[in-house]
Amino acid sequence: MIRICEVTALAGFEVKLAFTDGTNRVIDLEQYLHGPVFEPLRTDPSLFRQVRVDEELGTICWPSGADIDPDVLYEGLTPAWREHGS
Repeated sequence: MIRICEVTALAGFEVKLAFTDGTNRVIDLEQYLHGPVFEPLRTDPSLFRQVRVDEELGTICWPSGADIDPDVLYEGLTPAWREHGS
């Protein structure tokens, strides 16, 4: 399983991710930041910039408890909220 091993917050909602297979990607997370758990990240840039890697789960997370599935980020999958038509 490929997981995230490093994250750097960039401008806006972009992050640079390093994956355990050596891949690096810049991803705009705005499309993933929907729903109540992500609202604080959308409205507070300083909170968004506190993104870190949860080493146990191999994904990115924030102090607010929000996280994003690393498979979604690696594969560029459709966010779950969009799949369910919300």
